[in-house]
Amino acid sequence: MSLSTRVIAALGAVVVIGAGTLGGSIAYATGQKAPTTTKVTVTVGRDSHAFTPSCYNDGKPLDDAANKNCSVIANDPTKFPSVAVKTSDRIGVGIDPDSANNGWRAYTNGGGGQGSAQIQAYQKGSTFSGLTPAVSVLTQVRDTQLTVIEFDPKTADQQKPGILAVWFINLKNNAAPVGAADASGDSSQGQ
Repeated sequence: MSLSTRVIAALGAVVVIGAGTLGGSIAYATGQKAPTTTKVTVTVGRDSHAFTPSCYNDGKPLDDAANKNCSVIANDPTKFPSVAVKTSDRIGVGIDPDSANNGWRAYTNGGGGQGSAQIQAYQKGSTFSGLTPAVSVLTQVRDTQLTVIEFDPKTADQQKPGILAVWFINLKNNAAPVGAADASGDSSQGQ
């Protein structure tokens, strides 16, 4: 009895997947960190860009030290990863399913009133914000700070919820002028 090429290919796939799972399990069992799946994807027009968290405490709520470090990061937008944006683009934010189940929100320091512009209000379970016109969430100057927050599900409904992860991403509109906020290092961006 001979095996068909389809059966052989399926068996080969099972072996490869099993070996990959075993390799990941060995790394985790030997004390190495398990690969993180905590990611945010920013969609601009038809392009998507994936980012790891700017502030993260190994899946635990940010403690005082981590919050302090996160504040330092938030006040230095020159260190944020950047994504090119045009005012004619539409912007969306996606988050991995586990983070979505914890609860999250996304906003910029732009918008019509130059306050905080919502891309996604607090949401639990949904993995994508939908697409928003860039012109409604960008600042009037070149750089706009996008902030995405993943909440601790145990405290998400409290007055001061715990935070599991924060992403800071610079939305760069090269057609806009470099503004006073960019030149002065305005620390109010995104807060």
